[in-house]
Amino acid sequence: MTTRIYRQPKAAGQSGFHGTHTWVLDYGQSAQRHPDPLMGWTGSSRDTQSQVRLRFESSDAAVAYARKHAIAYNLEQPAPAHTRKPKVYADNFAANRVENWTH
Repeated sequence: MTTRIYRQPKAAGQSGFHGTHTWVLDYGQSAQRHPDPLMGWTGSSRDTQSQVRLRFESSDAAVAYARKHAIAYNLEQPAPAHTRKPKVYADNFAANRVENWTH
């Protein structure tokens, strides 16, 4: 079974970056999940590794842990961050504005 080592993404519903600087070693799902006949819950009682997510300060620490414990891993580099050009409301009324102001 191959594990994933990745940097946690920013939460889509939040504007902050808290928790996005840690790297995660995720085992993933190794066994197929099945519904419980009595309650209808979905789960697998035999696969407890899918519930484990280890957090590390750097990708090097996560890779070192995987190598030390002989765990096959796939290191996923994060996508480059998009930089935004700040916009200022006063630029709408600047004398050297290139385009005409429209509603």
